[in-house]
Amino acid sequence: MTTDLGLPTVGPSGLGSVPTADVQLTGKDYTSDQEVRWCPGCGDYAVLKAVQSFLPGLGLRRENIVFVSGIGCSSRFPYYLDTYGMHSIHGRAPAIATGIATAREDLSVWVVTGDGDALSIGGNHLIHAMRRNVNMTILLFNNRIYGLTKGQYSPTSEAGKVTKSTPMGSVDHPFNPVSLALGAEATFVARTIDSDRKHLTGVLEAAAAHRGTALVEIYQNCPIFNDGAFDDLKNPDTRTDSIIPLVHGQPITFGAPLEDGRGSRAVVRDAGGVAVVATTDVDPDAVLVHDAHREDPSTAFAISRLTDAGYLHQSPIGIFRQVERATYDDQARAQVVTAQGAVGEPDPSARLAALIGGGDTWTVV
Repeated sequence: MTTDLGLPTVGPSGLGSVPTADVQLTGKDYTSDQEVRWCPGCGDYAVLKAVQSFLPGLGLRRENIVFVSGIGCSSRFPYYLDTYGMHSIHGRAPAIATGIATAREDLSVWVVTGDGDALSIGGNHLIHAMRRNVNMTILLFNNRIYGLTKGQYSPTSEAGKVTKSTPMGSVDHPFNPVSLALGAEATFVARTIDSDRKHLTGVLEAAAAHRGTALVEIYQNCPIFNDGAFDDLKNPDTRTDSIIPLVHGQPITFGAPLEDGRGSRAVVRDAGGVAVVATTDVDPDAVLVHDAHREDPSTAFAISRLTDAGYLHQSPIGIFRQVERATYDDQARAQVVTAQGAVGEPDPSARLAALIGGGDTWTVV
């Protein structure tokens, strides 16, 4: 099986033992009766439509899919999907989803969050979910601003950003969500764009098929408080020079021919990382071939550092890393089964009493 990105899926399906649907569903079946309430032109609409259209392809029952969100514009997502869902508390969606995924192997668990919700108050929960490799797919909508609370700077806003909360410009250094995920050694890390339906769907397909934590950063435009944040990646006149496409097994090249005749651009290894050079300035064999399956995440991390770091606002787009590792919830369930077998009691209440009374116990009189 391969994705539209040319990247084969790795290992067993991320859906595990989730029951399949009895009938073929459509996108309409996943559309709730709730009025969608986002600002006109918000990138969330495009992502919602892509997800509603993508979910039938999983072949799952709607009652075996759950979307968990935190707080923010993106966190309205569960209301608009006819699946189970939970609009939880600020930043805690990954923690709640961890509990759901561990307790219910029969569910496909998704987290919808934003750059403020996930990377500010929720930062600790996010990195530990990725570190543990829990079976969940995390969609991180990044518009580089706080939208719901009306335009304050966020953990991904660029340095010097003038907002209502930073009238003289932000002095914070922003997070790069992909770099953060790779630093936490997440087993699946990707980036896509709200307006690129084909690419977004391909990444979602690969993320859903992954067993473990899949983190998908989605560049999402906020037309009210941070309009045009990703115009360089969307404008037909600039996107060819701004998007660095990542396809497993393919050399990393991008851009239109340079005006001085030196060809397009390529990513090559550099001292301590990677660099962008003109294709005619290097031997073709020196161009870095993307390896999303590489166990060591250091090269993927180096590629992620090219974000906003050079010509225009260039950014690598695609799947950075996709590797196998034992998952937290699979191992936790296996330990429960082992413990139950060791107790040897057929009745659940008797097993619980035996577990509580086993080992070191004291009687207080």
